[in-house]
Amino acid sequence: MTMRSDGDRRYTVKDVAARAGVSPATVSRVLGGTYPVAASTRTRVMRAVRELDYVANAQARALKGATSKTIAFVVNDVTGPFFAHVAQGVEKQATEEGRLCLVCTTHDDTARELAVIDLMREQSADAVILVGGGIETDEYRDRMVHLAHSLDKAGSRLVLCGRPSLGDDVPATVVEYDNEGGAYSMTSHLLSQGHRKIAYLGAHTSLTTTTARINGFTRAHTDMGLEVDSELIIEGRFLHSFGLTATRRLLAERPDVTAIFAATDMVAAGVLQALRQSDVRCPEDISVVGYDDVPFASDLYPALTTVHIPTDELGRTAVRLAIHRDEYAHNQHVVLGTHIVVRDSVAPPTIRRVRTPDGT
Repeated sequence: MTMRSDGDRRYTVKDVAARAGVSPATVSRVLGGTYPVAASTRTRVMRAVRELDYVANAQARALKGATSKTIAFVVNDVTGPFFAHVAQGVEKQATEEGRLCLVCTTHDDTARELAVIDLMREQSADAVILVGGGIETDEYRDRMVHLAHSLDKAGSRLVLCGRPSLGDDVPATVVEYDNEGGAYSMTSHLLSQGHRKIAYLGAHTSLTTTTARINGFTRAHTDMGLEVDSELIIEGRFLHSFGLTATRRLLAERPDVTAIFAATDMVAAGVLQALRQSDVRCPEDISVVGYDDVPFASDLYPALTTVHIPTDELGRTAVRLAIHRDEYAHNQHVVLGTHIVVRDSVAPPTIRRVRTPDGT
């Protein structure tokens, strides 16, 4: 079991064992994952594997163009509506291209995400598609750059779907959407209706998705000569439960808020539930908007005004550009458009009657 280095040399299990200070049998056990190995030993072995850029079963991959006819779709949580609909686009296009689509979940674990990419490289996947925002740390970025180059050497391809590029010199396909532009347009829509106290629910520290949306949110205020109230940018995960609890707290602490920009439609669903439970009318008392335009957005009450992301096209384009990267060599970074969908959850602000603690 070997893999070609940057030169002509092939590294072997013995090379990895020597680098890690263990026996070749221990290396095989770690890579096979079928035998218990101490965590510290596993760490040393995997560090040596990365440093030598070693991949098992490389003889098959050494044949140029040899792949497993597989597309790997790597996502945080496949039950999320946004991810599920991107996955549908990936699966449809993969089927048309004669590829098998594998769905791998990471559950917000970056170590698991990186391990899955390594595994897919070992399995000679045609492409590894990462969906959703990336972590904005130097360590994470450096590791992703390394994996992009490793996949490229193995004849595979890293695809960033819904997240920005790692740099022009990184061999990766990038299919993103105008994330900042969508947030800018939606915030501008709220401001044009007369809202000045707008809460943003769902800021996520060091996540590219959040960074772009907050930038659009802030820029829309700036272009109208307004300042953003930093206390109204509220951190939280993209979950229904967060929208519910954050809105309850917001109603108690900030009665001046007239509009809520939920980071996702799922968060917006929680917001609307909290408003109903508190007898706060939408949009008469508080306007609510979301982001994604997943199918249930139009079924909420009131029907949700939101930012539309072309999820199916996002998934299909990711597969098509990765599989036919020679044909699309000069078009490996695509930005798809977003637009707002106006429904029933926004109205000009009114003076809201706030109940006192005694219920009057």
